[in-house]
Amino acid sequence: MKILGINASPRSSNSQTLKLVKAVLNGARSKGAGTELVDICKLNIEFCNACGICYKKGKCVKKDEFQALYKKVMTADGLVMGSPNYFRSVTAQMKTMIDRMADTIHCQLLTGKYTVNVATSGGTGQYKQVTEYLNEIMLNFGSFVTGSIGVSVRQGPKAFENAERRAFRLGEDLTEDISAKRNYTKQRRIMKENTTYFQNLVKMHKDDWPHEYKYWNRIGGS
Repeated sequence: MKILGINASPRSSNSQTLKLVKAVLNGARSKGAGTELVDICKLNIEFCNACGICYKKGKCVKKDEFQALYKKVMTADGLVMGSPNYFRSVTAQMKTMIDRMADTIHCQLLTGKYTVNVATSGGTGQYKQVTEYLNEIMLNFGSFVTGSIGVSVRQGPKAFENAERRAFRLGEDLTEDISAKRNYTKQRRIMKENTTYFQNLVKMHKDDWPHEYKYWNRIGGS
């Protein structure tokens, strides 16, 4: 079992978000999972320019470090996504990575995976803007969401210590979800709706998006 943690805080070792991501990974390791941590702020990932080549060929034309990261995402059983709140959303680095995953949402390529999302913020409760965003994004990519955790630095050291403990437990839960292939009924309903929507969308554009059309045909969905 492999769980990949992605930290999108540019503050490197000083990052509170990084500490929460590590806490989740520590919890996962305590249950026997193999883990890896990636700091995407150290990677060269270019902006998506909406060329649509990934829809046509299943590959991005840009030659940067996204491809290696994406391979790790696709081969992981579980993901831990972490970002501080930057003006009511994730950091630019996290958003750039997400934007490069357009083919992923069209083909629901994270189906079968499980995710934990973590966030920090300066203002009280503002981390929820990030965790709710990431929960929705990962679910729309096809991944179950085991849970999320966030904390405001304004709440003080004790609140952060409590958040770390809860993050550790979420790591344990993530590993157990993967092992048991847990089915979240409400999330499954959303996934089915998304699958139907994207199958129909791709079918409408089958001449322009041949890779995605062939993909859905191959798995019996178009």
